[in-house]
Amino acid sequence: MDWGMANRMAQLVQPDGRCLFLPVDHGYFQGPTRKLEEPGKTLEPLMPYTDAIFITRGVLRASVDPGRAKPIILRVSGGTSMVGKDLSNEGITTCMEEAIRLNAAAVGLSLFVGSDYEKESLLNLSRLVDEGTRYGIPVMAVTAVGRELDKREARYLALACRIAAELGASLVKTYWCESGFETVVRGCPVPVVMAGGPQVDTEREVFEFVHDGIQRGAIGVNLGRNIWQNDFPVAMIKAMRAIVHGNASPREAQELFENEKKVAVVRA
Repeated sequence: MDWGMANRMAQLVQPDGRCLFLPVDHGYFQGPTRKLEEPGKTLEPLMPYTDAIFITRGVLRASVDPGRAKPIILRVSGGTSMVGKDLSNEGITTCMEEAIRLNAAAVGLSLFVGSDYEKESLLNLSRLVDEGTRYGIPVMAVTAVGRELDKREARYLALACRIAAELGASLVKTYWCESGFETVVRGCPVPVVMAGGPQVDTEREVFEFVHDGIQRGAIGVNLGRNIWQNDFPVAMIKAMRAIVHGNASPREAQELFENEKKVAVVRA
């Protein structure tokens, strides 16, 4: 691996081999998502506890202080929205020169394996890997499922992750699944980072699936709404960090969350 590529990967994956990424790129297709209406205010208290942020160039420039930023994973795919016909019909929206100007540690795009635009999606990744290799910038592939949430099962995720790795992605972000997640990780020869898991009702359930995914081989998480849509986001990210970097159990993470929550209530 070239020095520049290795250096950027080292900014993202910490010395313990783990990572905690905070995505705030949802607005590129969802608009002003709940509790992300003002991205700068959402990010500010969470920035000390994340290893990197996954973000678009527009929100990065408008909402992140360059003097206090963490490593950037730049979202470079888009062109669709929730009100459009097909979320999978994405293109590349941001050139590699822009990623260099913004000092990005990596770039990220979505893949829609099995969609009507599968070929275009995979060729987007291939071209991005070629450009990233030229400039020493890693590519994170996101195995997106669009509106088809039933695709969050091991056979599909293993297929999508392996294809992403075969085409040259340095990291793959994919969904946790209860059955067979270890086969998803085992079949992917590059590091796997967990996206959000199933829809859950409690923090404890989030801690449980994150802990389970780490135990079964994921190197970390890229969780957004489970953190910043929580009523106590700082407590949530601290608990998440304890699992990822401190090997905390779900019970220990829950205790940390409850203690931090009490501190936040007193300060308020």
